[in-house]
Amino acid sequence: MRKSILILSFFTFIMTSFAQKSKSIQYPQTRKDATVDEYFDAKVSDPYRWLEDDRSAETAAWVQAQNKVTDAYLEQIPFRNQLKARLEKLWNYEKIGAPFIEEDFSYYFKNDGLQNQSVLYRKDREGKETVFLDPNTFSEDGTTSLGELSFSKDGSKLAYSISVGGSDWRKVIVMDALKREIIGDTLVDVKFSGLSWKGNEGFYYSSYEKPNGSELSAKTDQHKLFFHKLGTKQKEDKVIFGEDQKRRYVSGNVTEDDRFLVITAANSTYGNELYVLDLLYSDSVLQTIVANYDNDYNVLENVGSKLLVVTDKNAPNKRIVLIDVDNPAPENWKDLIPETNQVLEPSTCSGFIFAHYMKDAVSLVKQYDYSGKLIREMQLPDLGTASGFSGKKTDVKVYFTFTNYFTPGTIYAFEPQSGASEVHRESKCQFQSEDYESKQIFYTSKDGTRVPMMITYKKGLKLDGKNPTILYGYGGFNISLTPNFSIANAVWMENGGVLAIPNLRGGGEYGKEWHDAGTQLRKQNVFDDFIAAAEYLIKEKYTSSEFLALRGGSNGGLLVGAVMTQRSDLAKVALPAVGVLDMLRYNAFTAGAGWAYDYGTAQDSKEMFVYLKGYSPLHNIKKGEQYPATMITTGDHDDRVVPAHSFKFAAELQAKQSGNHPVLIRIDVKAGHGAGKSVAATIQENVDIQAFTLFAMGIKNLLR
Repeated sequence: MRKSILILSFFTFIMTSFAQKSKSIQYPQTRKDATVDEYFDAKVSDPYRWLEDDRSAETAAWVQAQNKVTDAYLEQIPFRNQLKARLEKLWNYEKIGAPFIEEDFSYYFKNDGLQNQSVLYRKDREGKETVFLDPNTFSEDGTTSLGELSFSKDGSKLAYSISVGGSDWRKVIVMDALKREIIGDTLVDVKFSGLSWKGNEGFYYSSYEKPNGSELSAKTDQHKLFFHKLGTKQKEDKVIFGEDQKRRYVSGNVTEDDRFLVITAANSTYGNELYVLDLLYSDSVLQTIVANYDNDYNVLENVGSKLLVVTDKNAPNKRIVLIDVDNPAPENWKDLIPETNQVLEPSTCSGFIFAHYMKDAVSLVKQYDYSGKLIREMQLPDLGTASGFSGKKTDVKVYFTFTNYFTPGTIYAFEPQSGASEVHRESKCQFQSEDYESKQIFYTSKDGTRVPMMITYKKGLKLDGKNPTILYGYGGFNISLTPNFSIANAVWMENGGVLAIPNLRGGGEYGKEWHDAGTQLRKQNVFDDFIAAAEYLIKEKYTSSEFLALRGGSNGGLLVGAVMTQRSDLAKVALPAVGVLDMLRYNAFTAGAGWAYDYGTAQDSKEMFVYLKGYSPLHNIKKGEQYPATMITTGDHDDRVVPAHSFKFAAELQAKQSGNHPVLIRIDVKAGHGAGKSVAATIQENVDIQAFTLFAMGIKNLLR
């Protein structure tokens, strides 16, 4: 206790009263040290290195002081409570997910409205509904969440993982599903893992050795696959794969017929090895299908000894090939569904393949049989995103959800034999979708590349340059931004806001070539695409720089940080969330080294170091420059992108910011990268982001 008091007194925490324009914010003084790193022939100072120590009382005191400043600023915003009331009201409706069948029971998730975590229910054959598993009982404040969920082959056992405070480190609990009783030991220290049963005897899972130092920030780079046999201790679990050499990401999945254990192994977020183990024979040895990291491979299903594999090998937009385990050389692979002009993301259910394509980031779905014969093209309700189409071969119905930026998700039940489709459950969200519209446009980026963007707003929008606009982007890791409804975005649009989401290079909307065009020494393309999107919105008078906010999370936080430091005049507000902001050290933490396919590292070469330093948000803040009003958001338990990125960026920006635009950092406690965050915390975070954004733009009253 005495140590904490001494450290708190080390800081000069002078809090001021806040005027309407917050001209006199005084930030906690953040000490600098003399840390210097050398890269090739260059020396780079890192004065806030001490903020990387998440176990330090000094760091904890800094977090507390920063939150105090941020809270005081947000409390002055006159419409903050009004925003919260509206968000809670719109959020407060019953949400029920698509059902899935496990033997004699139907299971589904349901949230009554404002429950912090959704509850798993089940129905028996007579239709009797009972609460099966309620994550809201895991902790009083809703910060412990349910992760993976996997039933044994006969549905009698369940393995599920839980996350405490948003951390990627999980505990795995085994339950007798029929008696709803916990059995056996709880597995601990499990990370980045699926749970896949071998019959009913046990399950496969993946994890790392607990690192030396902080479990939330220390590097983890040797992933291993284990088998846990029911009735035994975790310390007796056998290592199945990953002992011989380091691989950062390893997973194991058993095919539905219990025939094969399929193992994928990777060192980065792109490219994986592929192995199979025939479980029919006790003396089987692991068989190599692919022994390099040059392409992506994902096994969808098997038909006897043949695997249905989706890959981008010789097919940037992906194809499905048939690989015979007994004759797996690439020259023997057979095309089942060839590559097309659209990116393929397939799934299987009811003995069929559902080929989900993206056409300019909008869903197109086709149904095939296992011989590759086209059965039909699905008739979707509108332009938007269809998701789901996965399940067991024995499933009679296939469920999918359809949504777009102004349409809450509706669940459909589809009968694959007849092609009949019906609404299974409509959303009960009280949002007037008919009052809104989306428009897809294409704009030209700096180098002439044509980039799509979806713009959504209330009908009758005046193009006068005065509409508050959020420009949201990601642009990385082959991830595609497709139309999806968000209650927070709905409230933003109710208040006259425009939502603009471009499909930047680095994403997966147009396949591997589009992804690669935004990686490593071409990463600047992503920032240029985002800047060009903003310039389009301004030119077409959807908004102006005075009413524009840049928003993105994780890799999207990097995007916002890079663009706001390159073009400080572009927007009024910047909202980098859980961002990768120190590009010289991102690979020193947790599994960050696995992002090198997208980023490269400062250790790769002098050229790569110079390029990374040239756009690294932390290293490109200039003293005396006026940057946008900025609110950085992160969580103290984020062990994906450690909060030190955000801490150091905030300290540097506060020290160098010129003018009256505030620089705040909002640090959620007992929260991680985002997954499993409680409803209450999610609502409050969105309230604060929207309130901060509108207030900075000079908005005094909400439309509602």
